Parts: sequence; structure tokens; C-alpha cells
Amino acid sequence: MDRKCDASPRRGAWGWRLLLSWLVLAAGGPASAQYADLIVVGEWAWTGDPAAPWARGVAMDDGRILAVGERRDVMLYRGPMTEVREMPGRFLLPGLIDNHTHFNRAGALLLGVNLLAVADAEGLAREVAAAHARLPAGAWMVGGDWGAYEAWARGSSGEGEEGGGAEDRAPFVPHRRMIEPITGSRPVLLSRWDRSRYLANGAALAAAGLACGQPGVDCDEGGTMSGLLAPEAAARVQAVIPQPSLEQRMAEARMALARLRRFGVTGIHDVTPPEQLRVFQELDRGGELTVRVYARPTLDRWQDLARVGIRHGFGNEMLKIGGLKGFVDGIMGNSSARFYEPYLTSGERGSWRPMMQPEGNMLKLLLGADRSGHQPQVHAIGDEAIDVLLDLYQQVMESNPPRERRFRVIHTQVIRGPQVAERMAKMGVIAEVQPYHCIDDMRWMEERIGERARWAYAFKTLHDKGVRLSFGSDWPGTNASWYPANPMLGIYAAVTRQTLDGKPPGGWYPQERIDLETALRAYTINNAWAAGEETTKGSLTAGKLADLVVLDRNPFEVDPAELKDLEVLLTVVGGRVVYHKPSPVER
Repeated sequence: MDRKCDASPRRGAWGWRLLLSWLVLAAGGPASAQYADLIVVGEWAWTGDPAAPWARGVAMDDGRILAVGERRDVMLYRGPMTEVREMPGRFLLPGLIDNHTHFNRAGALLLGVNLLAVADAEGLAREVAAAHARLPAGAWMVGGDWGAYEAWARGSSGEGEEGGGAEDRAPFVPHRRMIEPITGSRPVLLSRWDRSRYLANGAALAAAGLACGQPGVDCDEGGTMSGLLAPEAAARVQAVIPQPSLEQRMAEARMALARLRRFGVTGIHDVTPPEQLRVFQELDRGGELTVRVYARPTLDRWQDLARVGIRHGFGNEMLKIGGLKGFVDGIMGNSSARFYEPYLTSGERGSWRPMMQPEGNMLKLLLGADRSGHQPQVHAIGDEAIDVLLDLYQQVMESNPPRERRFRVIHTQVIRGPQVAERMAKMGVIAEVQPYHCIDDMRWMEERIGERARWAYAFKTLHDKGVRLSFGSDWPGTNASWYPANPMLGIYAAVTRQTLDGKPPGGWYPQERIDLETALRAYTINNAWAAGEETTKGSLTAGKLADLVVLDRNPFEVDPAELKDLEVLLTVVGGRVVYHKPSPVER
């Protein structure tokens, strides 16, 4: 089928059709008014609906689910125009929802340049050439963050260590002659992963008017600029970089959408800057938006939204205003997450983010946003930061009038112990976590915080104490790591707590592993609940939005080590097939 997703379904007409469909089933036969647009039948379907957790097929019409059940049940809705996808041996799931994305950054990396794994001239030239071919004419090439993985190979803090291998090699230092023949007149400003150095080509140096002898400009012995810039010189280049055009942002978004479709992601809770909201609107208007967007402005925007009467949930079924994202502390990647005790590597305790200043500012933001009908969802990573945020949430609950609240602790990375999980459960606070972080960060976590790592990514403790788990990716990651958008990798991480190559045996702090169904719920119905959308999505239930995924194998039957290898064969959003993996013949 090649129909647009209907962002505003005809609810009245659809309600009558659903009622008639139930009557038809009771009578044991179809009626022309109840023909489905699409029927998908597999070997098994995990529905996520406790009332009927298992099925084999789903019938869909007008963007909604008509029926879920055995093959014979859903085939009652087959009509002359119905598309039927029989997929023997395959496994059906509700559409997967990612609780934390930075969609605009992901699109920019996919269309532009990603240098996280680059640590030599050959790799730099290869990635720059690929990005140069993708970017539209006239667009700047920026970012990249070269050397991130090289730094971690040299030690968890980027420090050299005793022994052989990567730690004995000097860090990669690029030169503009490595990229100049490739980029030509396109201005380029690349960054090292820690932003301590930048690399500009001739076009960018000329645009900023830089020359040898100026502060932060590196030059060869012959008086020629090498292209290496210190941050103060790079700032002069950054000041002349134009904002990407709408056409470029649309191109970036289309690449990001393609990646999400491929991995069965039908909804995202996205940290959305204002300029990206316009891109989403244009995609929705043109029928190109193939993922449902729960857009999250920052918490300091609550007054702007309240001034024009926008509350949580404003929008349609494809694009709506979601929770407001706040920030308490820094991140583990650069040792700025806030802890009670110092890091073993730096002797520092981490830092508070600007929203915490001046004293009392965060509480003021939370109180105002809550009173105006918004749902604060706040980043807190270190053990002290999480406790401080819970204190703030408690004050909001005690100060403002009672109402339904679905507050989140974004990341919930290192709790002080099980008592924190008990407190979160009692308060009804959601743990918004990204399980892939666990298997990525374990490489340096214990070195930095020692025994406190026992309570890092405490999935099982949180779940057992009654905290609702919400899972996602943090795609595309930070300047030190790439976090993949594939939910199967997140599920694998939560179930095994092992790196992608199976280390350590049995998992890192294996007592915090969770079972597969708990992980699936954290990617489906729990994320719908966290957004206040549990009545419309998150499970394969008659009446809900027709979002589903088909996997190549049954995840309940494979070895946990194989969860990361499961492939999405079909992605359906609003009853429309938005992705199918080509068969060998189609390739």
C-alpha cells in the first residue's frame, strides 16, 4: 500500500466501524463495512496486552487495529482490497517506542560526518569523502569528533597506561592536507572528540579571516596554516558558519527516519529544539513523517508555552508536545555527573547544570511547569543528583494541587542503593533509562566510581521495587560514544548486561539483568504510559493505533546472546507499511 499516515483519523466514522466489526465477529461472518486495509499474520504475536498476551495476526483499518487473534479471526476482515501479509515463522510485536532521542543531531551525523572511530589519515579521508558526497552543495561540513574510540582504547579517561597496544601509540593529529583535495571549496570545521582541537580546511580558514600569528592558529615551519585550531580560534570560524537551510534539515531528517523505520521504531520521545519542530511539521504535512514524535522542549520554555495556551499533549497522533526536559547534573562521559563522593580518577564530585542556578531556580521551574499542565522530565545521573531531583519532585507534589503526574528521572544511571528505588516507586516516578549505556559505560565505570558501580543501571532493583521502567537509546549519543537506534541492542543489553562480543561472562553485575518480557514492556506499553498515551498505543489491542513490527525470529526462543542479531522485516505505522526488508530476489 502507498497511502499516507492519517494524522487525524475520522474518529466518529471509525468508532462505528469498530462497533460493527465486533458485531460481525459475534455473528461469525464479515461485512463489507468491516474490511481491513491490511492484515499481517505471523507464527506468533506478543501483544503486550495482559488480557490477551498471545496471538497470531492483526487486522487494521483506517490507521487503527480492528482485531487481534488467531489467523481465522483476523481473516474475517479480508475483503477484495485488503492487503494480506502472510509471514510464516515470523514474530509480531507492538511498535517499538524510544524514550530518548536527539533526532536532529542523529540526522546531522547521518548526512554529515561521523569521526568517532577515526584515528588515522586513511580513515579521516574516507569518512570526509563520504560526507562530502552526501551533503548538498554549499553546505558546511562540521563536527565529527575524531578520536573518541582511540581515547578510550588508551584508558577510560583517555590517559596512557602501561603495556602494549593502542595505549603506546601517540594520539592521531590530523592536517588539512589530508582533506583539502577532497573537500575543495566546501568549508570544513572538524572537531576532536573532547573539543580541545579543531581542523579547518582552507575554505573555512579564509571565511573566518584566520592567518598565522593569530592566537590559536597552528602553522607549519614554512609559515603555512596546518588547519589545526585551538578552541579560541575555532570560535572565530564557528561565528561565520551559516545555519543549515530547511532543505538540508529535511534531508537530514529523511535519513534519520529511514534508520528508525529499519529498526522497527514507530515512536520517539525526542529532545526537540524549535528549529527541528518546524522540520517535523513539514514532514507531517507532506505525509513523510513515519515515526510518531513526542517532542520535548526544555523546561525553561514552560512560560512561553503557557503564554499561548499549550499544555502537555498538544498536537495530533503523529506530532505532539510532550514533557519538558530539565537538567540537574552533567554526564558520566566527562566525569561531570554529580556524586556524594569524589570520582576516583579526578577527585571531583561532578557539577550542577545551569538550570540549578541560582539556588532555588530548578524548584521554581518545576513548580511553574507543573501548575501549567506540563510534565517535567529531568536529567539526573549521579547518586546525589538523583536524590536532589527526588527531593525537588517531592516539594512540587506537596506544594501544588493534587493531579496525575508522570514525572521522570531521565537516565537514572547510578542510584545510592535499593532505598532510592523504593522511594521512586512510592512517589510514582518513572525511571527513564537507556540500557545500551550500561554495556558501553562498563568499560570505565568501576575505575571512576569504584564500588558505587554496583548500583549503576540497576534495572532489576528498580523493577522489583515497583518502579516503572521506560527504555530508549539516547541516539545518536555523545561526543565520546555512538548510541545505536536499534531497540534490539537495548533489549540485549538489559537482558544480558554484556558487551556486543559477550563480555563479561554472565554479565556485568548479573543480579541486575531483567527478563525479556520486562524489557519488551519497557520499549512498548511502559513508554506509552510514560507519555500518557497508554489508551492509544503500546500494545496490539483492538482500537489502538495500528503500529507494529515483525521480527525474523521469536525472541522468546533464541539464546539471549542472539537478541542483538534479530532483524526487523516489517514496520507498520498507522496501518501503513513504512519499511520491509527486501528479499534476496528484490535485492
